[in-house]
Amino acid sequence: MDFKEQLKIYQDIVNNELEKYVRRESCPEIILNNSMAYSLMAGGKRLRPILAIATYRLFDNNYEKVMPYAVALEMVHNFSLIHDDLPCIDNDDFRHGKPTNHKQFNEATAVLAGDGLLNNAYIVIIEDLKNSKPEDLKNKLQVFNEFSVAIDRMIAGEYIDTEFEGKQITDEILVYMHKNKTGAFLKYAVRLGAILANADRESLEKLTKYAENIGLAFQIKDDILSEEGDSKILGKPVGNDKEMGKCTYVSKYGLEGAKEILDKITNEAVELLKDFDNSDFLKELAIYIKNRNK
Repeated sequence: MDFKEQLKIYQDIVNNELEKYVRRESCPEIILNNSMAYSLMAGGKRLRPILAIATYRLFDNNYEKVMPYAVALEMVHNFSLIHDDLPCIDNDDFRHGKPTNHKQFNEATAVLAGDGLLNNAYIVIIEDLKNSKPEDLKNKLQVFNEFSVAIDRMIAGEYIDTEFEGKQITDEILVYMHKNKTGAFLKYAVRLGAILANADRESLEKLTKYAENIGLAFQIKDDILSEEGDSKILGKPVGNDKEMGKCTYVSKYGLEGAKEILDKITNEAVELLKDFDNSDFLKELAIYIKNRNK
């Protein structure tokens, strides 16, 4: 199947699953619920849950076991986006071509909507754990623990990003920031799919390295798009990173240097999958991350 067709199928699977968790009942906090749904169902690439599903399917086609964790992943990702867009962090007005959450509602509602999505992610996972078979609990508890650690690392990376605005930083701090801010959750997505599918140790190590590469590639591509992307395609302004003095791969290595690093780590990611059957989609996904225009 064509990569774009398979990607669309996966996106539809994720969107249909997320719809089940949108709160529509009439209640005093209905505006808060609408704010949560506004961001959760705003679209986006759904890369994190798709990575979890596609990795699981390297070992087992029946991916239902991974779905609650894929949903939780996307809830936390959108929590991070809502907070990332706030005036006190990146101060963005648009995402996916629509007003950011705090612009559509207000700042207090946006903060609480992000908090609500984070908490709902834990509710989804706990409900799955309560209803799991005893033989599945060991792996599920491992991915639950890694889920919490990945969130902690994402927040740490975001802090470094804000703390070092307009400052010169070392190569090590730049890698640390992006490894945590963007890479931690992409790595977790791949690992959760592999762990729930009972992948052997060698396979898990290769897939973890693949995930680390595409996580860094995703951030470098974001840095490049912030420099030379099309704001109409991106759905948000271009040049904000430079204007705010953000430390990026472009500011550190220049545009061409960033592109060279991106090519290198993408090729490495693809090579790591050579021994896996049915890995064409994940290989193409690495290339898609490198070549995307939004």
